[in-house]
Formats: sequence, C-alpha cells, structure tokens
Amino acid sequence: MLKFKSLTIPLFAVIFILILIAFSTTYTVRFTEIAVKTTFGSASEQSIVDEPGLHWKLPYPFQSVTKYDKRTRIVQTRSETVQTADDFQIIVESYLFYRVSDPLKFFRSFSNAGDRAQDHYAKAENDVLRDLLRSALGETSKYRMEDLFTSQQGASVIPQLEQSVGEQLVQGGSGGQSLDDYGISIESVGIDRIVLPEETTAAVINRMGANRDRLAERYESEGRSQARAINAEASSNAERIRAFAQRRADEILAKGEEEAAPYLAQQNINPELAVFIQNIKLMREAMAKKFTLIFSTSDYGMQLFDPEIIKQSNGEIPVPKPVETDDAGAEG
Repeated sequence: MLKFKSLTIPLFAVIFILILIAFSTTYTVRFTEIAVKTTFGSASEQSIVDEPGLHWKLPYPFQSVTKYDKRTRIVQTRSETVQTADDFQIIVESYLFYRVSDPLKFFRSFSNAGDRAQDHYAKAENDVLRDLLRSALGETSKYRMEDLFTSQQGASVIPQLEQSVGEQLVQGGSGGQSLDDYGISIESVGIDRIVLPEETTAAVINRMGANRDRLAERYESEGRSQARAINAEASSNAERIRAFAQRRADEILAKGEEEAAPYLAQQNINPELAVFIQNIKLMREAMAKKFTLIFSTSDYGMQLFDPEIIKQSNGEIPVPKPVETDDAGAEG
C-alpha cells in the first residue's frame, strides 16, 4: 500500500506533463474558423489551416496559432453629420457586414495589435472600417433632400446611396490601399437611421411650405386656364345653339304665316263676321269650364241686385218703367 502511494505522485506528475505537452503542441480548428500558424511570428502561404479538426504544432514560442471566424461580422458607426446636395445638414447612422476573406493578409495587416484575434478585429474595425465608412458617407452630398425622402413608394434614392457607399469602401483605404489588401471582404452596406437636426427640420418645413405654395399657385393657374377654355367653349356652343334656335323659329314663323295667309285673306272679306266667330269660339271655350262672371250694379239690368235698392223697396222688386218714345223713335 505504501509502495502504491509512492508511485501515485510521479504518475500524476507524468500525466500533467503529458497534458501540458499535448496542450502546447495541438490545436483545434472549428468548421467556422480558419487558422494562421506562425513560426517565430512570421506567416506564409503554408501557414493557412482551413481544415476542421485536431492539428499539431511546435510549442510556444516556436509556433503559435491565430484563429479567425469565417462568419460575417457587423460594424456599426456612430451618428455622423453629413450635407446633402441642396445644403441641408442630416445625421446618418450606417452599418456594414464584412468577413475575413484572406486570413494571411488580415494577419499581416493587424497582427501588431496583439496576439489575440479579437485584438486584430478591433484594430481593423476602429482604424480602417469605421474611418472608411464615415468617409464614404460623403456620397450623401450627391443627393438632394427631396430625393432621399419622398412620399412615393420605391422612389427614394437611399438604396442607390447605400450602393455608392459600398463602392467607395471597396475602392480604397488609408494609404491608397483597398480593403482587399487588408484581407477584408464587404458583404453589404446599409443606412439604418437618418435624423434631421432641429434647424434642418425647420428649414425642411419652410421648404415644404414653399413647395406647396408653388404647387397651389400652379394648380390655380391651370384651373383658371381650364375654366377660361371651358367658358369659351360653352359660350361658343351657346351661341351656336341660339343661332340654330333663331333660324328654326324664323322658319316656323315663316311657315305659320304662309299657312295662315289664306285664312287671313278670307277673314278680310268680312271682318265683322270674323270677329263674331272668334268671340263665339272664345265663349264656347270659356263656358266649357267652371267660371265666374263679375258685373257692376251700375250696368244695365244689374240695378236689381243693388242692396240699397232692395232696402228702399221694402222687399218688393221694382219694375222698371217702360221708356216712352215718339213716333220718330225719340224719347218722350
């Protein structure tokens, strides 16, 4: 038993040493990672390890391994004040998605930031990508405020602005280097927020009011022009209709006079008879309906209906005296 205890400590020491050796001479690459194995801090094309699994290396400081994530990463910028083509100040917040496309170039560009991959990411994002993105947002100066903000669906130029910013990012970095020289690939660029400063908001509101006034004036001018055209057309049509109606009336009147001429000629032979016939016709037509005749008590034969005469006669109807005449027919 004592012998077993004496062997336990050396055994554990050997196991611990083996674990340290295995830890310092092996490394694991996940399927989402790609590794750069350096020898005395230098890397070459043969230093790239992209096959997932367990791999061997010499212990530190002979060799070291830096593993980069192959998945897409995001960089968000702070609010940046930019100017539009029509001299408005706006605040823009943007973002970009990128990934490490060439781990060897990425390692050579940012390995001086530290030994960890996170240090390399931080240097790339803070010193290169954010600066380039802020500089590329200067493309906003090519567009007008009314092009960025519009009431028509799909008419905004913000997608074009995002494309222009992405092209500027790919073209170059500090020192004339492109992002490809850094081993970085841009997946997409976007603008997630645009804020108007207070003074810009007031200017935009004033500009919108002026635009509405110009539109209202233009519409009123067009309306007046259309009204004049409509009135002119209506007057022309009315004049044409009146002329047609007058001609038609003259034709009807002429035809009526022509048809009435024989009857008028016959009536002129005996005018008294024509008047008598017209009076008879009038009476016949008038008496065919209910009517009321009003006579004055001063008319001949109507004195009998005078209330004063009836009162004076004590209810007796006076008989008018006959009128005496001489042989010549004159009143006596």
